[in-house]
Amino acid sequence: MVLGWALRGADNAGQSYPMALAERAAVAHAVYTPEVRHPVEVGADQETHLVQWLSKRLGTPLRVPHLGALGYELVGGRLLPGAKGPAAQFMYQNAAGQRLTLYVRSNAGDNRETAFKYAREGTVSVFYWLDGPLGYALSGEMDRASLLRVADAVYRQLTS
Repeated sequence: MVLGWALRGADNAGQSYPMALAERAAVAHAVYTPEVRHPVEVGADQETHLVQWLSKRLGTPLRVPHLGALGYELVGGRLLPGAKGPAAQFMYQNAAGQRLTLYVRSNAGDNRETAFKYAREGTVSVFYWLDGPLGYALSGEMDRASLLRVADAVYRQLTS
Protein backbone atom coordinates (compact mmCIF):
# COMPACT_ATOMS: atom_id res chain seq x y z
CA MET A 1 0.00 0.00 0.00
CA VAL A 2 2.89 2.35 -0.68
CA LEU A 3 0.78 4.26 -3.22
CA GLY A 4 -1.88 5.00 -0.61
CA TRP A 5 0.64 6.52 1.79
CA ALA A 6 2.36 8.48 -0.96
CA LEU A 7 -0.96 9.96 -2.02
CA ARG A 8 -2.31 10.80 1.42
CA GLY A 9 -3.45 14.43 1.31
CA ALA A 10 -2.32 15.01 -2.29
CA ASP A 11 -5.77 16.08 -3.43
CA ASN A 12 -6.06 18.68 -0.69
CA ALA A 13 -2.69 20.19 -1.49
CA GLY A 14 -3.67 20.56 -5.16
CA GLN A 15 -0.22 19.36 -6.12
CA SER A 16 -1.05 15.93 -7.45
CA TYR A 17 -4.55 15.84 -8.88
CA PRO A 18 -3.77 12.92 -11.23
CA MET A 19 -2.31 10.74 -8.47
CA ALA A 20 -5.21 11.50 -6.12
CA LEU A 21 -7.56 10.60 -8.97
CA ALA A 22 -5.89 7.18 -9.31
CA GLU A 23 -6.09 6.51 -5.58
CA ARG A 24 -9.77 7.44 -5.31
CA ALA A 25 -10.58 5.32 -8.38
CA ALA A 26 -8.77 2.28 -6.94
CA VAL A 27 -10.57 2.61 -3.62
CA ALA A 28 -13.98 2.99 -5.29
CA HIS A 29 -13.22 -0.03 -7.47
CA ALA A 30 -12.28 -2.14 -4.44
CA VAL A 31 -15.39 -1.08 -2.53
CA TYR A 32 -18.03 -1.62 -5.22
CA THR A 33 -16.86 -4.43 -7.53
CA PRO A 34 -17.37 -7.22 -4.96
CA GLU A 35 -21.04 -6.27 -4.54
CA VAL A 36 -23.38 -8.92 -5.90
CA ARG A 37 -26.81 -7.36 -5.42
CA HIS A 38 -25.99 -3.62 -5.47
CA PRO A 39 -22.84 -2.95 -7.50
CA VAL A 40 -24.38 0.14 -9.14
CA GLU A 41 -27.09 2.69 -8.40
CA VAL A 42 -28.48 2.76 -11.94
CA GLY A 43 -28.33 -0.28 -14.17
CA ALA A 44 -27.27 -0.48 -17.81
CA ASP A 45 -30.91 -0.94 -18.79
CA GLN A 46 -31.31 2.78 -17.93
CA GLU A 47 -28.13 3.96 -19.67
CA THR A 48 -29.65 7.15 -21.09
CA HIS A 49 -30.95 8.20 -17.68
CA LEU A 50 -27.62 7.26 -16.06
CA VAL A 51 -25.59 9.41 -18.43
CA GLN A 52 -27.98 12.39 -18.16
CA TRP A 53 -28.07 12.21 -14.37
CA LEU A 54 -24.30 11.91 -13.91
CA SER A 55 -23.64 14.60 -16.54
CA LYS A 56 -25.91 16.98 -14.68
CA ARG A 57 -24.29 16.20 -11.32
CA LEU A 58 -20.72 16.61 -12.68
CA GLY A 59 -21.72 19.72 -14.63
CA THR A 60 -20.38 18.48 -17.96
CA PRO A 61 -21.54 16.10 -20.70
CA LEU A 62 -20.36 12.54 -20.13
CA ARG A 63 -20.11 9.62 -22.52
CA VAL A 64 -20.13 5.94 -21.68
CA PRO A 65 -17.68 3.82 -23.66
CA HIS A 66 -19.00 0.53 -25.01
CA LEU A 67 -16.55 -2.31 -24.53
CA GLY A 68 -18.46 -5.24 -25.99
CA ALA A 69 -15.75 -5.81 -28.60
CA LEU A 70 -13.35 -6.47 -25.71
CA GLY A 71 -15.80 -8.75 -23.92
CA TYR A 72 -17.06 -6.28 -21.31
CA GLU A 73 -20.63 -5.11 -20.96
CA LEU A 74 -21.86 -2.12 -18.99
CA VAL A 75 -23.36 -3.10 -15.62
CA GLY A 76 -24.34 0.49 -14.78
CA GLY A 77 -23.00 3.34 -12.72
CA ARG A 78 -23.16 5.43 -9.60
CA LEU A 79 -22.51 8.86 -8.19
CA LEU A 80 -19.56 9.10 -5.79
CA PRO A 81 -18.15 11.86 -3.62
CA GLY A 82 -14.90 13.32 -4.87
CA ALA A 83 -12.47 15.49 -2.96
CA LYS A 84 -13.91 18.68 -4.49
CA GLY A 85 -17.30 17.64 -5.77
CA PRO A 86 -19.11 14.72 -7.35
CA ALA A 87 -17.51 11.90 -9.31
CA ALA A 88 -19.02 9.17 -11.48
CA GLN A 89 -18.23 5.49 -11.69
CA PHE A 90 -19.22 3.24 -14.59
CA MET A 91 -18.88 -0.51 -14.06
CA TYR A 92 -18.31 -3.20 -16.66
CA GLN A 93 -18.23 -6.98 -16.42
CA ASN A 94 -17.13 -9.81 -18.71
CA ALA A 95 -18.62 -13.30 -19.07
CA ALA A 96 -16.23 -14.65 -16.41
CA GLY A 97 -17.50 -12.06 -13.90
CA GLN A 98 -14.34 -9.93 -13.96
CA ARG A 99 -15.16 -6.27 -13.42
CA LEU A 100 -13.65 -3.00 -14.56
CA THR A 101 -14.60 0.48 -13.43
CA LEU A 102 -14.23 3.83 -15.12
CA TYR A 103 -14.01 6.68 -12.60
CA VAL A 104 -14.67 10.20 -13.92
CA ARG A 105 -14.14 13.52 -12.17
CA SER A 106 -14.57 17.06 -13.37
CA ASN A 107 -12.55 20.07 -12.24
CA ALA A 108 -9.21 18.80 -13.54
CA GLY A 109 -7.99 22.38 -13.51
CA ASP A 110 -5.55 23.70 -16.08
CA ASN A 111 -3.82 20.37 -16.64
CA ARG A 112 -4.27 19.26 -20.24
CA GLU A 113 -2.00 16.23 -20.05
CA THR A 114 -3.53 13.24 -21.77
CA ALA A 115 -0.75 10.66 -21.40
CA PHE A 116 -1.74 7.43 -19.69
CA LYS A 117 -0.16 6.92 -16.32
CA TYR A 118 -0.17 3.70 -14.36
CA ALA A 119 -0.57 3.01 -10.66
CA ARG A 120 -1.26 -0.04 -8.57
CA GLU A 121 -3.09 -0.12 -5.24
CA GLY A 122 -2.93 -3.63 -3.76
CA THR A 123 -4.37 -5.94 -6.41
CA VAL A 124 -6.04 -3.11 -8.36
CA SER A 125 -4.27 -1.74 -11.44
CA VAL A 126 -5.24 1.76 -12.62
CA PHE A 127 -4.58 3.62 -15.84
CA TYR A 128 -5.47 7.30 -15.49
CA TRP A 129 -5.34 10.41 -17.62
CA LEU A 130 -6.65 13.95 -17.85
CA ASP A 131 -8.47 15.30 -20.86
CA GLY A 132 -9.64 18.90 -20.70
CA PRO A 133 -11.77 19.47 -17.61
CA LEU A 134 -12.20 15.74 -16.91
CA GLY A 135 -10.01 13.20 -15.18
CA TYR A 136 -10.47 9.51 -15.99
CA ALA A 137 -9.22 6.38 -14.25
CA LEU A 138 -9.82 2.83 -15.46
CA SER A 139 -9.37 0.23 -12.72
CA GLY A 140 -9.29 -3.55 -12.74
CA GLU A 141 -7.70 -6.55 -11.11
CA MET A 142 -5.64 -7.55 -14.13
CA ASP A 143 -2.17 -7.22 -15.54
CA ARG A 144 -0.90 -3.94 -16.87
CA ALA A 145 -0.90 -4.92 -20.57
CA SER A 146 -4.51 -6.16 -20.51
CA LEU A 147 -5.74 -3.05 -18.72
CA LEU A 148 -3.80 -0.81 -21.11
CA ARG A 149 -5.58 -2.44 -24.07
CA VAL A 150 -8.96 -1.58 -22.51
CA ALA A 151 -7.81 1.93 -21.47
CA ASP A 152 -6.74 2.63 -25.03
CA ALA A 153 -10.19 1.57 -26.33
CA VAL A 154 -11.90 3.75 -23.70
CA TYR A 155 -9.73 6.75 -24.58
CA ARG A 156 -10.38 6.35 -28.33
CA GLN A 157 -14.15 6.25 -27.76
CA LEU A 158 -14.15 9.24 -25.43
CA THR A 159 -12.12 11.41 -27.81
CA SER A 160 -13.75 10.44 -31.11
